[in-house]
Amino acid sequence: MSQKFIKSKNKNSHSKAYGKYFAQAVYDNHFIGTEELSDFIQRQASVKKSDIKAVLQELGEAFKHFFEMGQKIKLDGIGIFKVGFSSIGVAKLEDCGAQTITTRRVLFQPETTRVVVGQQKTDNGTVKQKYVNAITMLKDVIFEETHDNAMNVEGSTTSNPSNGTNSGSSNSGSNTGGNSGNTGTVTPTPGGNTGGGDDNGGGDTPGGDGGSTVD
Repeated sequence: MSQKFIKSKNKNSHSKAYGKYFAQAVYDNHFIGTEELSDFIQRQASVKKSDIKAVLQELGEAFKHFFEMGQKIKLDGIGIFKVGFSSIGVAKLEDCGAQTITTRRVLFQPETTRVVVGQQKTDNGTVKQKYVNAITMLKDVIFEETHDNAMNVEGSTTSNPSNGTNSGSSNSGSNTGGNSGNTGTVTPTPGGNTGGGDDNGGGDTPGGDGGSTVD
C-alpha cells in the first residue's frame, strides 16, 4: 500500500512557481475508525479486540483529563500532544488574563528518528555520518501516483515563492512545528515544540530544527 498523489499545476499567476507541476496528496472518503484500528491491533498483538476497543474509546477522555491539568502527553512512536491557544493583545498588564484567550486547539509534535543517509568529510579531513531526522510514523511511507477519480484532494495547494508548492490540510486540528533532537532515536522535546502560528500573538512557539527533516 502507499500514499497516493496526483500531479497538480500551479495556476497562481502571482507565484514564482506559476505553471510548474507538483505532487499533491489525495485520500479516499473512508476514515479508519475504532473498529478497524481494533482489528489491526488485535492481529499484531495478543490482546482481545473488545479490550482494544475499550482502551481506544477511553483515550479521548484520558487526553481531556490531562489537558485540563495542564499536562503534555507523549505516546511512544507517535509524538507529543499539548494544548495551544490564541490570545487577544491588550495594552495593560492587568487586562491580560484568561478572558483574553480565544481559539483553543491541540498541538501535535511527531516523534522523530535519526536516519543515516551517507558520509561526509569535515574540514580537518575526518569522516562523519550524514543524517536526517525522519518522522517515525512516516519514514517508511511509499508514495504512488494515482489516476483514480474517486480520490479527493484534501486542503488547498498554496504556492511558496522559495520552495514551490506545499500540499496541506486546511482543516487539521493540530499544528506541527520543528523537530529537534540530536541523538539516536530522537524523541520530541519541549524545546523543539510545535509551532502553530496565530494572528493574535498566542502562546505557540515555533520549534528549532536539529537537522534536515524527512516527512
